[in-house]
Amino acid sequence: MDQGIGFRVLGTSGKARLGILFTAHGTVSTPAFMPVATHGALKAFPHHLLSEADILLSNTYHLYLRPGTATLEAAGGLHRFIQWSKPILTDSGGYQVFSLATHRKLLSEGVQFKSHIDGSAHLLTPESVVDIQRSIGSDIQMVLDVCPPYPTTASGMREALELTHAWAERARKHFMEKPVAYDYPIMQFGIVQGGVEAELRRLSYQALSKWDFEGWAVGGLAVGEPFELRRPILHLMGEILPEEKPRYVMGLGTPADILEAVAAGMDLMDCVLPTREARHGRLYTWEGILHIRTARFKKDFTPLPPWGYSRAYLHHLFRVGDPLAYTIATAANLHFFMELMANIRRHIAEDSFHHWRIEISPKLTNAL
Repeated sequence: MDQGIGFRVLGTSGKARLGILFTAHGTVSTPAFMPVATHGALKAFPHHLLSEADILLSNTYHLYLRPGTATLEAAGGLHRFIQWSKPILTDSGGYQVFSLATHRKLLSEGVQFKSHIDGSAHLLTPESVVDIQRSIGSDIQMVLDVCPPYPTTASGMREALELTHAWAERARKHFMEKPVAYDYPIMQFGIVQGGVEAELRRLSYQALSKWDFEGWAVGGLAVGEPFELRRPILHLMGEILPEEKPRYVMGLGTPADILEAVAAGMDLMDCVLPTREARHGRLYTWEGILHIRTARFKKDFTPLPPWGYSRAYLHHLFRVGDPLAYTIATAANLHFFMELMANIRRHIAEDSFHHWRIEISPKLTNAL
């Protein structure tokens, strides 16, 4: 693999890791939270203003359906299409397809589904998902996997693992035939599944470990399972995934989940939570979660970072239904999450992460 891409651990604080991820579109300081730009856009927020983020996450399934690979290839890839010069990670689209439930069918070849847009029939295979992501031009590709819901029967979980492992082998072989997109080197991450069963997680990693992926992801968490079942799996993954490779826990997004994931040794995480919650008037702050629509903020002129608009003004915008409310609230939430990650990295560097985490965690869940 090209020497211009890879990963390096710079320091630790307990199991928490400070690192740097090298890609063809620049470096990512880790631990890092990846804002979700599903269709190549952060909802209600222009991504060129998000200077604090090193990387975005976009969705293969949605980009495949619209605007389609022909448009993306004509543009020269997603980076040029959306005018984003930094790294992009794309998930495989598997989670979105499997959430369609009655509109999809699992086959050994891949997953057959009907579009949620027009009902048209499609087939995603491990190989086609690699090719679609090459058309997107993402710096980091995810393999096609099966993400079962919680709870899942034992037979359902084992069937999901068998397909996940078989598809990962096919995806890796196809990727390695041409590990580039638009003439720059790219990476592919394998995904460990197994739900909340430690033994299945071990078996999944063991089955996949012979394929030397550039990084590893923990899938199948934050799909409805309680935190007390999620926590030990996070820490198990931190123990068995290789130290020299980046570790990505998929779909994890509350501040509490992020802090737990970092404490377990995870390096990357993503979630729609900051942008989605913003549109509902819920803002994340160092004091706790503000429900900005409530009457108590009508005359609260405290400025909101990063732009300084007051809480009272944002309350007013939500009350009158002005769409500017979504943009200001989204800016505030994204700023908080980026600031949270910067503080995490600083405390790991200072080897004070554990004590700081214990101090800060209760404050972040306050409802204000």
